[in-house]
Amino acid sequence: MIKLLGISGSLRKASFNKALLHAALELPLADVRFTAGTIEGIPLYNADIEREGVPAPVQLLRDQIAGADGVILFTPEYNNSMPGVFKNAIDWASSSMTGAPNVFAGRAFALAGTSPSPFGTLLSQNAWLPVFRTLGADLWSGKRLMLPKAGALFDKDSKLVDEDARGRLKAFVEAFADYVKKEKGL
Repeated sequence: MIKLLGISGSLRKASFNKALLHAALELPLADVRFTAGTIEGIPLYNADIEREGVPAPVQLLRDQIAGADGVILFTPEYNNSMPGVFKNAIDWASSSMTGAPNVFAGRAFALAGTSPSPFGTLLSQNAWLPVFRTLGADLWSGKRLMLPKAGALFDKDSKLVDEDARGRLKAFVEAFADYVKKEKGL
């Protein structure tokens, strides 16, 4: 069984990307344990703070990533790029100032997202590409999931109600899980 981790890059309770992550967690997947990580409580990166000790929310995120065979980032798009709060979390998790191992090196990562715009999260996902190359992650290029017009995909309770979007999400997660299985030799 492979372990997948999904991380939403939004702190907002009614975030479309949190809702998309929760929809992915509910998918029936064979031989996959899919859990949610969190960026909640991660402070702005400051090397002085890190010298005093890694904050508990940062250590939790590092541990969640290290324990996963593959990670899917559910990234919003803010001002045609990645959310600052999400980038900050990745910066913390990737810092090696305290001698922590690189939890990104060689680990499979995938990008997904939804947005009210007609382009989904294309520009945000593109902004992540050089970051994950720099970190040495195995950035899966088989597919990307960019769901546009998010307001029409979810109901008032943040449930994914659009069947086409649900089908695309399932195909995306299954294809990524298959890739991770193949890379891990499972």
